[in-house]
Amino acid sequence: MSRVFADTSGFLAYLVPTDREHASAVDAFRRLGLRKAALVTTSYVLCETYALLLRRHGLERALAFRDDLEPLLKVVWVDAALHGRALDLLAARRKPRLSLVDAASLVLMRESAIDEAFAYDPDFDDEGFRRP
Repeated sequence: MSRVFADTSGFLAYLVPTDREHASAVDAFRRLGLRKAALVTTSYVLCETYALLLRRHGLERALAFRDDLEPLLKVVWVDAALHGRALDLLAARRKPRLSLVDAASLVLMRESAIDEAFAYDPDFDDEGFRRP
């Protein structure tokens, strides 16, 4: 079974019909389901996704994420060691737009040999990860 990292940008594109990548995300998510791909994410991505859904789209959309998508995910809880390696990556890259959430995601993907990301954030493209 293949593993695919799932990012906030993918979740938002999938869940928000007005997102410019919505159609692409729905199609990608369907293909991932057909492949029976395991979706991996981090606790930081969950936190970021909930924060953005609540702020931009309200409680109902956040609860729909919890009920419909979160049960499908394998969540890696960011510990102090992964947090530290993510900060090290931020220091090494020196890219103003790279967030700590994305840095933790990139570190986890490399360490777990995950080369595909359900994401629409250019940082994943810049780092050479494929999209489904």
